[in-house]
This record gives sequence, structure tokens and C-alpha cells, in this order.
Amino acid sequence: MQRSKVDGQPAYVLHSYPFRETSLIVEVFSRDFGRIALLARGARRPRAAVRGLLLGFQPLELGWAGKGEVPNLMKAEWVGGQPLLGGEALFCGYYLNELLLHLLPREDAHPVLFARYGSVLQRLAGHADRVAREIDLRCFEKYLLQELGYGLMLDHDADGQPIAADAFYSYRMEQGAVCVPHAEAEEGTLRGKTLRDLAAEDLSDPASRSEAKRMMRRLFNHYLAGKELVSRHVFADLQRF
Repeated sequence: MQRSKVDGQPAYVLHSYPFRETSLIVEVFSRDFGRIALLARGARRPRAAVRGLLLGFQPLELGWAGKGEVPNLMKAEWVGGQPLLGGEALFCGYYLNELLLHLLPREDAHPVLFARYGSVLQRLAGHADRVAREIDLRCFEKYLLQELGYGLMLDHDADGQPIAADAFYSYRMEQGAVCVPHAEAEEGTLRGKTLRDLAAEDLSDPASRSEAKRMMRRLFNHYLAGKELVSRHVFADLQRF
């Protein structure tokens, strides 16, 4: 493999974990290289220059060099402009990071998704209410599926007919929305209005938010193939508490 050298690459830290006594493996989402792992040598030392920079949800410019699957982190600079996440917004951020970690293939660039991720972080930091955060999550989930090649068909059903707001549908993985007779509608079916609201990214209707969340949970459980998301369990435990 050719030795690579990258400098000034916009990126966000998704996750990091200790490596040997003083170093870190840092999983990052970069604009032009997608999700990559970097070795931050000595980053755990008390006086390491990058120790306080490798934080999640903060825009960074990174430089790295080396060959192999885990090149060496050479430089990290904080770009600024992103308020810190706190409270429920912080758990929303962790949830987004887990989705990216589990679903994005390595070294597959998604520059538009990268920009969308940054804008969602900005909105999460600025939102004071849960409804706005929930809408942001559903819209990002929809966009992530599209970027991964699993784009949702929300305007037409599996037969090519326009989605009717007053009809009921079952959303099936490989087919899309399948119309269900009113008499057969049951838990798990969706109103056509919910599909149209999600297409328009207008989930101000509480019923649409609830149904969209349920549908997205089922879709992501399928694509995650059994991987558990820690952020879901922690947030659920906090709500119960």
C-alpha cells in the first residue's frame, strides 16, 4: 500500500479508545475520506498537545500520514464555531455517531452527508425542545439511508401510485410502501400522511413523528443486523429514572 499524507482535512471524532499505554485509536468522519481510524501516538499523556482537541462533536482539521489501515495522526486543529452539546442533545449526538460508526464503510467519502452531519450538530446545540431534536434525528436518518443506497420511497407506493394521505401502508424493506386496506390496518402500519410528512421533512404532527420513529427504528434494526446501540439503552434508562 502506498504511503499517504493528508493535511488540513475537515473531520469530526466519532469515537476513540486506548491503545497501549499512552496512545489512542481515533475513529473519525472526514469530509473527503469518509470514516477512517487514526493512531494518535502519545495522546493520553498529560501534556500531549492533542489531548484536549480530540473531542466528539467539534469541527477539526486533521493531518495524517502512514501506510496500512491505521495511519498516524500528525496534526489536529480546532476549527471552532460549534457549541458544546449537553443534556438530551448530547445523547442525540452519541446516537448519530453510533449510526455512522456501524453503517458507514471505511474510506468511502460522503461529503454531502458530512455537511449535513455538521449542520445537525449545530441545530441540536441550539434547540431547547425535544420535538425539534426528534425531527432532526428522523431527517438525518432518512438522509443517511439515502447516502448508503437504501433511500426510502415516500412519494409513491410499491405499485407506483402516489401516496394517499388518508390511506394506510406497510413499509417493506425491498418493496417500499404497500397499501393496506383500512379493515386490515393494525399496529405497525403507517398513515399515508406520515410518509408524505417525512418526505417533506415536516413532522410537526405528533402522530407522524411517532409513526416515523417506529418505522425508522425497524429499518435501522434491519440494517444494523443485530448490533446494539448503547446510546438507545442509556437514554431509555435515563428517561425511566
